[in-house]
Amino acid sequence: MSARSKARKRALDVLFECEVRGLPLGETLDERVLAAEPPVNEYTVRLIHGVAEHQARIDELVAAYARGWSLDRMPTVDRNALRIGVFELLYVDEVPDAVAISEAMNLVRDLSTDDSPAFVNGVLGSVLRDKPALPA
Repeated sequence: MSARSKARKRALDVLFECEVRGLPLGETLDERVLAAEPPVNEYTVRLIHGVAEHQARIDELVAAYARGWSLDRMPTVDRNALRIGVFELLYVDEVPDAVAISEAMNLVRDLSTDDSPAFVNGVLGSVLRDKPALPA
């Protein structure tokens, strides 16, 4: 597993924990950085800060493209993998779009339902299709 893949998994863990604990996205990050068990990769920090900074816009897009699914109805893992994927698609230029989608699908393939990879692929594929017309 590449360093960026591990960073995405760690970011997903922290975002998931924030939701389970009822904390704002990213608040648990400071605890994880201080504990350094395991150490927190710089890319993990970038992902969490980016998702937290752009959460309103990211959630708006996820809700719009997840036809028939509200954010609250989605599994927590799927919702946060989608947040990471949308953040990478729209705000991280050095990550190829196909990689962002593939990595998000891999996260939910390992951690969520059997239907999650197709769902995540569909949502992120739609965001990618419309990316040129989407205001950040």
